[in-house]
Amino acid sequence: MRYLIWLLRIAVFIVLLGFAIKNDQPVTLRYFLGYEWNASLVVVLLCFFAAGAVIGILAMLGPVLRLRRQLSVAQRDVKSKNRIAHVDETSELPIQPS
Repeated sequence: MRYLIWLLRIAVFIVLLGFAIKNDQPVTLRYFLGYEWNASLVVVLLCFFAAGAVIGILAMLGPVLRLRRQLSVAQRDVKSKNRIAHVDETSELPIQPS
């Protein structure tokens, strides 16, 4: 399985390398107020892909932190209820019929 994953990684690398080699034409990005940026098409695509990934991570950061905070509150609540019920953390409770 490990060799299959490495073969897949090598194949993806070769495909992306071929894409980069074929798309090395210079492009010009024009901004407001007369600003321009001249770079290779692959560099521009890589920069915008990285910016999109960073924006996606930042967009998910709020909900993830909120869920982690809710999880810690729930775990603290369970520990306090177990302490009140005198249940040890290592002991297993029997399954109760519902």
